[in-house]
Amino acid sequence: MLELNDIETLAVDDDGVLVRVRAASVNASRRTLNGTAPYVQPMTGKPIHVTDGDFDKVVKENPYVVVDFWAEWCAPCRAIAPLVEELARKYEGTVTFAKLNSDENPKKVQEFMVMGIPTLLFFKGGKLVDQVIGAMPRGPFEERVKKHLA
Repeated sequence: MLELNDIETLAVDDDGVLVRVRAASVNASRRTLNGTAPYVQPMTGKPIHVTDGDFDKVVKENPYVVVDFWAEWCAPCRAIAPLVEELARKYEGTVTFAKLNSDENPKKVQEFMVMGIPTLLFFKGGKLVDQVIGAMPRGPFEERVKKHLA
C-alpha cells in the first residue's frame, strides 16, 4: 500500500533546477487518472526540464504532457521557447510542458527517433498521441494542445 509520505513529484526551484519534492499531505494537487494510480501534479506555471533519467516518470505521473526536444544552438527552438512558456502558464494545472535538451539526453532522442528539432511530443495518459516537427505559429500550436484536452 502506498503511504502518504511516499508520494514524490518533480518541481522546478527558483533557479530553474529540477528537484524531487515529497508530498506531506493530500491536497487539491493530488488526483487520479482514469481511476488509476494517483499522481502529484507539478506546481509550476512554467516548463519543467527533464532528462533521460526522469522523462518516463514525468510522462507517467501527469495526465497530459507536451515535451519540447530542443538544443541551445537551434534558432527555431529559441523562437518557440517563449510560446512554450506562455502556454505552460495558460494551461497550468491542465497540461504539463517539459523541455528536453537533445544534446544532453541522447537516449530519449533515439528512443523517439527525433531527427530534427524542435520536435514536440504530446503524451496523454503516458502514451504518445501526437508529434510536431519544426517550429509552428502560436495558433496551430495551441489548437494542437487543445485537441488532446477533450
